[in-house]
Amino acid sequence: MKKLITIGIACLLSLSLSGCSLGSVIDRFTASDDAAIQNINPESTRVYMDEIRGELQNFTGNQITLLSDEESYTFDISQATLECSNGMLAGDAVSVVYEGQLDSTDTGAVHALKVVDDYHQTTTLKDQTFRGQVQVLTANCITVKSDKNQTVTFPVTGTEQYYQAGIKAGNWVYIHYKGNLVAAADGNTATADGSHTKTFSVSDVDPFNVPDPTPTPAPQEGTEVKKENKLRAVIQNIQTNVLQVSIENTTTVLNLDMSALPCYFKGGAETGSHVNIIYTGDFNGTTLDGLNVLGITGENPDKLSERDISFTISGDIIASTANTITLRTYDGADITCNTEKATNSSSGGLLTGSSVKITFNPADSKETNIYTAIKIEDL
Repeated sequence: MKKLITIGIACLLSLSLSGCSLGSVIDRFTASDDAAIQNINPESTRVYMDEIRGELQNFTGNQITLLSDEESYTFDISQATLECSNGMLAGDAVSVVYEGQLDSTDTGAVHALKVVDDYHQTTTLKDQTFRGQVQVLTANCITVKSDKNQTVTFPVTGTEQYYQAGIKAGNWVYIHYKGNLVAAADGNTATADGSHTKTFSVSDVDPFNVPDPTPTPAPQEGTEVKKENKLRAVIQNIQTNVLQVSIENTTTVLNLDMSALPCYFKGGAETGSHVNIIYTGDFNGTTLDGLNVLGITGENPDKLSERDISFTISGDIIASTANTITLRTYDGADITCNTEKATNSSSGGLLTGSSVKITFNPADSKETNIYTAIKIEDL
């Protein structure tokens, strides 16, 4: 027993003489344990995950720019997933979830994982209305000029449109949309960019109200009432007041002047979708000669099964993320499509530069500017 006491006293004297406390000894053992762990797996590093919340300023298909606490951050999101219910709208509050550590506003050392709605944000973007004179209308864009001479181009892919008095350059229309118009990069206040908005409707009447079809009146005695007929056709192109269609199941192509025709496109005037041409007279199978065209009505995507959907977007892939591709269409629009549920028969592997045609249902994208792809094919 005396020997054990002697050994203990000797150890305490040794610690005192060396200037070491009991705590420092423990620290040494801990440090040596860490070193041992590091030696076992020398390449192991800690992974930090964080998020940054801000206001979306710009989106290019694989990059996003946020304004957060008056600082601008641009993230590469080419490997991230986009999970925002409104899509990518300028002015919307979003969060970028990433791994790594930000160095001030330098995002080069972090890896973006997803872009999501900012659940901390209680305010939402408000619906807005822009009134302007039509300059150009295509399948995916409408350019209008306001009474203050500001020119803005809005996206109209899959957008409900009703022109009671027809559509032509110079006509006044009301555009209902969500998102912020972006000022021109050169500071020119005569133009603004509306590409990062979601357009809900375009019409020459406000509020938007499509009347029920007028029933054909009963013929009065001694008078002849011309019977209304319907001709089913497929949209090939639209250029302001001219709608080009092919008669279903034929090679006959017609150019319809919509300048003074009531026109209603529930799901937009997209290539591949069907319309009914309402007319009186006898169709000769090749031309509009002898016909009195009364109106044009597109099909209602809400009432179509998936196999009957024929609304399409065509263009070249300019960017992608983990679950989307962005096309640049031939009328100059950049359109982002979610590809998670799509069947893909294209041969280009959805690589940048590939030319594809995407089938989508406008009914699935009423609140977002990211369109859900049903089918992806080569052009």
